[in-house]
Amino acid sequence: MNAQIHRIQVVVAYDFSVNAEHALARALDVACRAPQHIVHLVAALDPRLGLPILETRHADYAYADKIQALAAEHVRIALAGRPSSGPVEFFVHARFGHPAEQILEVAEDVGADLVFIGSHGFVGMERMLLGSVSERVVREARCPVMVVRPKEYRDVELLHVVDDNREHKPYKPPLRFSYADRSAITRPNDWPIS
Repeated sequence: MNAQIHRIQVVVAYDFSVNAEHALARALDVACRAPQHIVHLVAALDPRLGLPILETRHADYAYADKIQALAAEHVRIALAGRPSSGPVEFFVHARFGHPAEQILEVAEDVGADLVFIGSHGFVGMERMLLGSVSERVVREARCPVMVVRPKEYRDVELLHVVDDNREHKPYKPPLRFSYADRSAITRPNDWPIS
């Protein structure tokens, strides 16, 4: 009997920013360890301006093709030399429209199991004016969303854990009870179970 492997659909919000590169790296970490994950990069394009990585005065389908090729090259570079337990399958989606809407639509289209998104860390007035794509995706997605940030914690050397070599029983014996007349009575362990 040939059991079919469940394919896990992973969506990555990708705008070529440093934060998007962190999200891509985390998604590829997962996909390389467990190749049943299929990665879907989503590049949401402003129809007037495109993306800052490749400026334009009018984003059309030819422009979208260029963005897809550029994003695919970024994935290939990110995968180069990375150990993997099998082939990593990925798709690049270039869509016109608001980033949060396009990310959520791709998640719907592919039946996403997980979304990775970078956080630009806008606060205060900047966040009110620009909105928060990651916040909207977290709020409206119908699957888990991982908001990825670069690590800023310092590395900490943890204490070395030493094995306890004392003999342990393989299990804790169950407690035995009897129930009669609306009360539970603890039975000694040497009573037979009947």
